[in-house]
Amino acid sequence: MKAVLPILAFAVLMGLAPLMVASNVVLNFLVFTLIIALAAQGWNLLGGYGGQYSFGHAAFFGTGAYVTAILQVRYGMNAYPAFTAGIGFAALVGLVIGFLAFRSGLRGSYFALVTLAFAEVFRVLANAAEMTGGAAGILIRLQANPANFQFAERGTFLWVALALVTLALLATLALERSRLGAQLVAVRENEAAAQALGVDVLAVKLRAITLSAAMTGAAGGLYAQYFLYLDANIAYGTWISVEALLAPIVGGAGTVFGPVLGAVILHGLGEATKSLAGSIPGIDLVIFGIVLILVVRFPPRDLPGLLRLRRRA
Repeated sequence: MKAVLPILAFAVLMGLAPLMVASNVVLNFLVFTLIIALAAQGWNLLGGYGGQYSFGHAAFFGTGAYVTAILQVRYGMNAYPAFTAGIGFAALVGLVIGFLAFRSGLRGSYFALVTLAFAEVFRVLANAAEMTGGAAGILIRLQANPANFQFAERGTFLWVALALVTLALLATLALERSRLGAQLVAVRENEAAAQALGVDVLAVKLRAITLSAAMTGAAGGLYAQYFLYLDANIAYGTWISVEALLAPIVGGAGTVFGPVLGAVILHGLGEATKSLAGSIPGIDLVIFGIVLILVVRFPPRDLPGLLRLRRRA
């Protein structure tokens, strides 16, 4: 129960934001940060706990976003089942990619490059397909009604995004304490030793990537419902793969709160950079790249590790 209290405290404090802040700029920042935190939590399940670093989580984010949008725009489906279907399709994509990659014995940089390749293939296909709107993208009709998973107030959407992030945090905590979580950590630390102890490495990896893809797909569906517009470069762009990877690494990969902490730090840094440097295209990605190089190059490799190091000093 004690482990759940920080999650509940986070949910309560963040939930008070719409009641205390009237600025749409601040609320936009918080909603977008929560969406990225959800995608990063998905990456954390596979990369943080399982040690399988993916450079292509855009494949799952984009699938969740596009399925959510296409089912509404092309087939007239209500947003809620469309959102649920988006999560399911993203999970299926994760399962297929995982089966093809892990069945072939790919790991490390080879697995990372394969996921990047799949995300790029999806981006090219989405940019050319008529169903996705091609290069023009796809626009979800504005119908600000809770029945359509659209809300007139940004604060209401923040509560929805917060609820999903809170569920993701609780799910991650449950995974951390489960048999699957222990098996994932064992695979991360020494795959050969885990297999020798009777762990079905392929099955564990497939479960991890499926859960990871579903969670990241949920973030994509949220993005589609909040911004109501998608194109291939948004849905399957490298930006989301970078942010989903970088947030847990900065905040603490393989920890429950690491992705949330990393997302807040990165987006705070990004917004501060934009305000100081002006509207230079891609300046936030440049800063993210520099942060990634510094984090990888100099130990400790995350913020919690740095704080622990300072306490010892």
